[in-house]
Amino acid sequence: MLASYPVDVMLLATDLEVARRFYEGTLGLEVLLENPQFLTFGCGGDSRLVVTKSTTGPQEKTTRASWRVDDLAGEVAWLRARGVQIQDLPELGTVDGIADLGFALAAWFTDPHHNWIGLLQLKGPGMRPRGAATRAAPAVGSEVPGAETEAS
Repeated sequence: MLASYPVDVMLLATDLEVARRFYEGTLGLEVLLENPQFLTFGCGGDSRLVVTKSTTGPQEKTTRASWRVDDLAGEVAWLRARGVQIQDLPELGTVDGIADLGFALAAWFTDPHHNWIGLLQLKGPGMRPRGAATRAAPAVGSEVPGAETEAS
């Protein structure tokens, strides 16, 4: 039954105003809900990114959320133009911040609270993540979302 419902990604932040400036101001996400303990931003389709107040913030350097995009190089250029630093990861063989994972191209950046955020462009015709939007809108996903071959 859970397969038919959207999933919201939850991130930690020690300062919600700093988080708001980054996600709303820098990335252009719309604030849907807010209170002193959390901010909820709208993303592609019915997905949402929820930033909750924390006294410690994230403790590990792992991908916390990932947008599935149609044009990774274009999104990386847009982020850089807005002052977002794309991570260089030699262990993944990044070239100009983009890694070739085989099934997809990927890039990462961190938010002001050190949450690692990914961008993923699936390769090949017929490769689409289940439930993906049909337009070029960002969607929040998992660490490195898998892909399924789209049924013809």
